Amino acid sequence: MSYDAAVALDFFQSAGKTTHIAKGSVIFAEKDAERRLPFQQSKTKIYLLLDGEVTLVAATRPIGGVRKGEIFGEMAAITHEPRSASAMATTDCSVIALTDAEFVAALEKKPAFALMLMSLMIGRLRDTIARLTVNGALTQQEEVKESAAFDPERITELVNGLSDDPPVYYQRGQQIMSEGQRALRMYAVIEGRVAISIGTRVVERLGPGGAFGEAALVDQSPRLASAVAESDCRLLPITRQAFLTLVKVSPHFARSTLSSLASRLRYLTERLK
Repeated sequence: MSYDAAVALDFFQSAGKTTHIAKGSVIFAEKDAERRLPFQQSKTKIYLLLDGEVTLVAATRPIGGVRKGEIFGEMAAITHEPRSASAMATTDCSVIALTDAEFVAALEKKPAFALMLMSLMIGRLRDTIARLTVNGALTQQEEVKESAAFDPERITELVNGLSDDPPVYYQRGQQIMSEGQRALRMYAVIEGRVAISIGTRVVERLGPGGAFGEAALVDQSPRLASAVAESDCRLLPITRQAFLTLVKVSPHFARSTLSSLASRLRYLTERLK
């Protein structure tokens, strides 16, 4: 699903209001420096540029620009991690900025935006993985943290009634999915630990509440990664239809899935530096 500026505008207008920003203003600062401007009350806002020009700067070096109709600041807003760049208004600008609560409220009204944003992130993930593969960075092992996107009981409750698939069990060392496979389901970890790898490199470890395999459901393309049970596991399979329904009926499910994708993208992008 490609980026649609009309979908983005409809989404932002459903929960936010237009704000005008003067030329030369810092909209947000790299690593969330403590500078605050009157229109900025939250570190975690996500922005839509309605008019004007915005430049993105990292370590005093321009790294890109934002065009009219585009969103920016989404990675830090979704992951709640420090900003990786600053945003400067290079002309007088008009934006709509959403706090985290407003973002979730907008997801409830306009779930199609969540799928569009997921698709964009997955496209970036595929591009980043391709670049890492070319430069050999995916052969270098390093310690990765265990992550969880959902409460195991809550995700089970949400899926109940949407899918007839019962929990599945994998023994330690058993392959759950393989990179390049066509996907029918994603999985949420109820018990145990799962290692996610790209090529020969483990890029993520998931404990109870962790979810994986969703990327291939969004764009219906081959798996980005492989998954192996690091311990005996009990997993909840989620079909594509159940996944799409969850995005529509549960803004918190959509928000958590976006956060999981954004964290993976951020981790892999850091490996390129």
